[in-house]
Amino acid sequence: MNLKTASQKSFILKTILNLADVAVHMVDGDGITRFYNLAAAEMDGMKPEDVLGRHILEVYPSLTLESSSLLQVLKIKQPILDRQQTVVNRAGRTVIMSYSTYPICYQNEIIGACDISRDITRIKELSEKLLDLQAELLGKKYNQQKKEAGLKENLTGAGYTINDLIGQNSKIIELKVLAQRVARSNSPVLVYGETGTGKELLVQAIHNAGSRSSGPFIAQNCAALPATLLESILFGTVRGSFTGAEDRPGLFEMADGGTLFFDEINSMPVELQGKLLRVLQEGTLRRIGDSKLKKVNVRVVASTNIEPLDAVKKQQLRLDLYYRLNVVSLQLPPLRERPDDLQMLVCFFIESYNEKFGLQVQGIGSAVRNIFDTYNWPGNVRELKHCLEHAMNIVDGPLIEEKHLPAHITRGLRPPAGSGSGVNLSRGLNHALKQLEKEAILEALEQSAGNISSAARRLRIPRQTLQYKLKSYGLPQDGEGMITRA
Repeated sequence: MNLKTASQKSFILKTILNLADVAVHMVDGDGITRFYNLAAAEMDGMKPEDVLGRHILEVYPSLTLESSSLLQVLKIKQPILDRQQTVVNRAGRTVIMSYSTYPICYQNEIIGACDISRDITRIKELSEKLLDLQAELLGKKYNQQKKEAGLKENLTGAGYTINDLIGQNSKIIELKVLAQRVARSNSPVLVYGETGTGKELLVQAIHNAGSRSSGPFIAQNCAALPATLLESILFGTVRGSFTGAEDRPGLFEMADGGTLFFDEINSMPVELQGKLLRVLQEGTLRRIGDSKLKKVNVRVVASTNIEPLDAVKKQQLRLDLYYRLNVVSLQLPPLRERPDDLQMLVCFFIESYNEKFGLQVQGIGSAVRNIFDTYNWPGNVRELKHCLEHAMNIVDGPLIEEKHLPAHITRGLRPPAGSGSGVNLSRGLNHALKQLEKEAILEALEQSAGNISSAARRLRIPRQTLQYKLKSYGLPQDGEGMITRA
């Protein structure tokens, strides 16, 4: 065989494998990638040139000699067949794959290994939807019980999955990986995130990714109801326990076998938090007015919109309940800390509203892009979504322009007419820059209610750096971590 023929055969083989709809990843005997087709690149969210010629553990640093099927096959010299795995790829997408890994032998010597994978995410989602429909058809009696409880507004299904967490920022990808792992267990979870970051979306995704996905998902906002009503809703009542009381199950009983989500747990009355703690510790409850204990099997997930330890210091959250809930701790980053996700979110929401409203909007104009990059997004992803929904209702062309944005988004981004740049240059550029920095610090502190840690996150600088700048500007401190405007 001459070189030309060998090159042609190699080219034909690579072309065929790149046209295949299965992912093919081949390494040599040293674990160095020698072939990696386009389907594999798409599944992993990478480019072939980022993988070819590199060791498998260099490309996938989370793997080990024991957890890599390719390296294991090189070691044991036997195929690993028909395995399933869920991963979060480099693009931030959760992928469910079915794979088999085979040794490659030449003259009775192993010279490499080949992994053949198929993306079955969509198939898995469709099969789970079919199971949900079957459960719905078989669960009329259960739904009737919920209706009789008079709590329909508090009982919601879990419609989001981990793939609904849109973003490729490293914090979001790490959060997806953690959420996927957390979903396997039944331990309590405490989620912290500012308003609008998507706390309930994350909790629903954890529920749907775990073994309790076939069970009920019930969410209750602890700030929405007074203590007396909230207690009866949580634990249920027996007839005659108080005027007008009926035999009604509480949310814990209704969530049996599933997940119960307490949103803004720091808004729950402290005395009621003590009763909640007993249920978490003992797995039993007593309806109001009842003498009998009922056993429940519920996974409890709670969230706060302020830092949990700050809630403990402010006596909004019992310390013992914090320790009981904080078995697993997850934090959702605010939108200002993930600017690389902004354009992806904009495209996602525009596409969603195009489908909903029957429009063909192509994107945002350059002026809007600059405004979005400058704006601080105190309402986070929810604010961005509502901003784009407002624009999509009044847009009159292929692009969203500044005139289509809500007034509060553009207000304050420019100096008033006739004021020039709004910067006093009479004492030189350095002084003007320091004045702007000082104003930015004061504004961040005001938006953070004086909390240094929160202000530092808004400014995207370390807390220690902010403390140094406060001292250098002579800004007074009021208590631990609290600042007042001078």
